[in-house]
Amino acid sequence: MQLSAQTHYQAELDAGRFGIQQCTACNQHVFTPRELCPHCGALPLKWVRPAGTGAVYSYTTIGRKPEAGGDYNVALIDLDEGVRMMSRVDGIAPERVQIGMRVKAQVIQHNGKGLVVFQPDQNAQGDAA
Repeated sequence: MQLSAQTHYQAELDAGRFGIQQCTACNQHVFTPRELCPHCGALPLKWVRPAGTGAVYSYTTIGRKPEAGGDYNVALIDLDEGVRMMSRVDGIAPERVQIGMRVKAQVIQHNGKGLVVFQPDQNAQGDAA
Protein backbone atom coordinates (compact mmCIF):
# COMPACT_ATOMS: atom_id res chain seq x y z
CA MET A 1 0.00 0.00 0.00
CA GLN A 2 1.37 3.39 -1.01
CA LEU A 3 1.13 6.27 1.44
CA SER A 4 -0.78 9.41 0.47
CA ALA A 5 1.42 12.40 -0.28
CA GLN A 6 0.41 14.12 2.97
CA THR A 7 1.04 10.98 5.05
CA HIS A 8 4.47 10.53 3.43
CA TYR A 9 5.32 14.20 4.08
CA GLN A 10 4.39 13.93 7.77
CA ALA A 11 6.25 10.63 8.19
CA GLU A 12 9.39 12.26 6.80
CA LEU A 13 8.99 15.24 9.16
CA ASP A 14 8.47 12.87 12.08
CA ALA A 15 11.83 11.31 11.14
CA GLY A 16 13.46 14.77 11.07
CA ARG A 17 13.57 15.16 7.28
CA PHE A 18 12.01 18.02 5.28
CA GLY A 19 10.95 17.19 1.74
CA ILE A 20 8.99 18.81 -1.03
CA GLN A 21 7.87 17.36 -4.34
CA GLN A 22 9.12 17.97 -7.86
CA CYS A 23 7.32 17.08 -11.07
CA THR A 24 9.13 14.54 -13.23
CA ALA A 25 7.59 16.06 -16.39
CA CYS A 26 7.86 19.87 -16.02
CA ASN A 27 10.47 19.95 -13.18
CA GLN A 28 8.42 22.46 -11.15
CA HIS A 29 8.63 22.13 -7.37
CA VAL A 30 5.34 21.49 -5.58
CA PHE A 31 4.10 22.29 -2.08
CA THR A 32 1.71 21.40 -0.37
CA PRO A 33 2.00 17.65 -0.92
CA ARG A 34 -0.14 16.46 -3.84
CA GLU A 35 -0.81 13.37 -5.86
CA LEU A 36 -0.28 15.03 -9.27
CA CYS A 37 1.41 18.16 -10.59
CA PRO A 38 -0.72 21.32 -10.27
CA HIS A 39 1.33 22.94 -13.06
CA CYS A 40 0.97 20.35 -15.83
CA GLY A 41 -1.18 17.54 -14.39
CA ALA A 42 1.54 14.91 -14.75
CA LEU A 43 2.26 11.90 -12.57
CA PRO A 44 4.37 10.96 -10.70
CA LEU A 45 5.86 13.56 -8.40
CA LYS A 46 9.20 12.73 -6.79
CA TRP A 47 10.34 13.75 -3.31
CA VAL A 48 13.41 16.00 -3.06
CA ARG A 49 15.26 17.68 -0.22
CA PRO A 50 14.97 21.46 -0.55
CA ALA A 51 17.89 23.72 0.32
CA GLY A 52 15.69 24.90 3.18
CA THR A 53 16.45 28.56 2.56
CA GLY A 54 13.98 31.24 1.64
CA ALA A 55 12.54 34.63 2.48
CA VAL A 56 9.61 35.88 4.51
CA TYR A 57 6.83 36.84 2.08
CA SER A 58 4.34 37.97 4.73
CA TYR A 59 3.72 37.55 8.44
CA THR A 60 1.46 38.47 11.30
CA THR A 61 1.95 38.50 15.05
CA ILE A 62 -0.54 36.65 17.21
CA GLY A 63 -0.90 38.26 20.62
CA ARG A 64 -1.23 35.99 23.64
CA LYS A 65 -0.99 36.55 27.36
CA PRO A 66 2.47 35.77 28.77
CA GLU A 67 1.06 32.89 30.84
CA ALA A 68 -0.26 31.36 27.57
CA GLY A 69 3.22 31.44 26.02
CA GLY A 70 3.39 35.03 24.82
CA ASP A 71 3.19 36.46 21.33
CA TYR A 72 4.23 34.44 18.28
CA ASN A 73 4.31 34.94 14.53
CA VAL A 74 2.73 33.11 11.60
CA ALA A 75 4.68 33.61 8.39
CA LEU A 76 4.44 32.78 4.70
CA ILE A 77 7.87 31.71 3.52
CA ASP A 78 8.94 31.66 -0.14
CA LEU A 79 11.44 28.81 -0.46
CA ASP A 80 14.25 29.29 -2.95
CA GLU A 81 12.77 26.39 -4.95
CA GLY A 82 9.78 28.60 -5.80
CA VAL A 83 7.10 27.27 -3.44
CA ARG A 84 5.41 29.09 -0.56
CA MET A 85 4.61 27.56 2.81
CA MET A 86 3.06 28.68 6.07
CA SER A 87 5.18 28.33 9.18
CA ARG A 88 6.73 30.56 11.81
CA VAL A 89 10.08 32.24 12.39
CA ASP A 90 11.65 31.15 15.67
CA GLY A 91 14.79 32.41 17.36
CA ILE A 92 13.82 36.10 17.37
CA ALA A 93 11.08 38.19 18.93
CA PRO A 94 7.91 38.22 16.76
CA GLU A 95 8.16 41.99 16.23
CA ARG A 96 11.64 41.57 14.68
CA VAL A 97 10.40 39.42 11.78
CA GLN A 98 10.46 41.41 8.54
CA ILE A 99 9.25 40.91 5.00
CA GLY A 100 12.20 39.89 2.85
CA MET A 101 14.16 38.47 5.80
CA ARG A 102 16.25 35.47 4.75
CA VAL A 103 15.46 32.34 6.74
CA LYS A 104 16.53 28.71 6.97
CA ALA A 105 14.27 25.71 7.69
CA GLN A 106 14.60 23.47 10.69
CA VAL A 107 12.55 20.39 11.59
CA ILE A 108 11.52 20.32 15.24
CA GLN A 109 9.42 17.89 17.24
CA HIS A 110 6.22 19.26 18.77
CA ASN A 111 3.85 16.97 20.67
CA GLY A 112 5.49 13.96 19.04
CA LYS A 113 5.13 15.25 15.46
CA GLY A 114 7.69 16.79 13.11
CA LEU A 115 7.13 20.43 12.22
CA VAL A 116 9.01 22.81 9.89
CA VAL A 117 9.92 26.16 11.44
CA PHE A 118 12.39 28.77 10.27
CA GLN A 119 15.27 30.63 11.86
CA PRO A 120 16.89 33.82 10.62
CA ASP A 121 19.62 32.81 8.16
CA GLN A 122 22.82 34.09 9.77
CA ASN A 123 24.77 33.40 6.53
CA ALA A 124 22.49 35.52 4.32
CA GLN A 125 23.79 38.72 2.81
CA GLY A 126 21.61 41.83 2.79
CA ASP A 127 18.88 40.77 5.24
CA ALA A 128 16.05 43.25 5.66
CA ALA A 129 17.04 45.70 8.36
